[in-house]
Amino acid sequence: MESKKIEDFSEVDLSTAKILVVDDQPINIQAVYNILSDSYTVLAATSGPAALEVCNEVLPDLILLDVLMPGMDGLELCDQLKQDDATRDIPIIFVTSFNEQHEEDECWSRGGVDFIMKPVNPMTLKNRVKAHLTLKAQKDMLHKLVFVDGLTGTFNRRYLDLHLDRVKNEASRTKHDAGCLMVDIDHFKAFNDDYGHIEGDQALISTANLIRKALLRPTDFVARYGGEEFAVILPDTDLPGTLEVANRIKSAFDSEKITNSEGTSNPITVSIGASTILSCSNVEIIECSDTYLYEAKNRGRDQIYHPSLESPDIS
Repeated sequence: MESKKIEDFSEVDLSTAKILVVDDQPINIQAVYNILSDSYTVLAATSGPAALEVCNEVLPDLILLDVLMPGMDGLELCDQLKQDDATRDIPIIFVTSFNEQHEEDECWSRGGVDFIMKPVNPMTLKNRVKAHLTLKAQKDMLHKLVFVDGLTGTFNRRYLDLHLDRVKNEASRTKHDAGCLMVDIDHFKAFNDDYGHIEGDQALISTANLIRKALLRPTDFVARYGGEEFAVILPDTDLPGTLEVANRIKSAFDSEKITNSEGTSNPITVSIGASTILSCSNVEIIECSDTYLYEAKNRGRDQIYHPSLESPDIS
């Protein structure tokens, strides 16, 4: 969900907002769809596990959540969403037929931002959805100002430091691995010197866009680590998966052939150091990936390196 003007907090464009409706009764989902689909993209799930799958593929901007469902009920689903860094900040409006105070209190205590009584009043639903989407959009704007690199649109070092700690803590808790790639533009200083800083800035922007396109999950992210170096964090990813993403990034540069605006420069290439938390032993994952990045450069650049590879270039 994007704002029209990052500097204007009073005007936000909600037309691209995605709303996930979770209800075990398709007729209830259809009723909500009829009310909201003219204004927003409406996604649907008829169970808690199905809702988690949707969130893993496409992060919604707001969730309308039925409380009483067989198997995983709405309160249990809310608990799981709040435990995941990728979904914890999605506003959840409970849709319920509860009429007891303690039942309403339970919805609030689990992290819901609001609740709507069944049967749904269309006007109430529209206004409460709009209000919470607007609040989320304004929060997202603040998030961009604090955590997004102004040139490339990737996350910045502050965001990386904060969220990498969360990824490492989650990996320690679940015993699931997590990957890290350090991606650096080869010979960038020479490119800047030869073609100027404007061309250099455009090369950085193009590089960031290619890396972003290679990330297929909403939980993966790229941050500008400094200068022409980018860090890619891949939660819940083992070493083969991490190398697969590295190969996808390198292949994108091989295909796109980023040059200067006149098309007279050599295509930009990148060197990539790959590691995972479990494969780094006691070394910090960023430090480990950075070491492997410089090994890739020492071996001739334009390649991926991890010690497990017989040849550093797996493309």
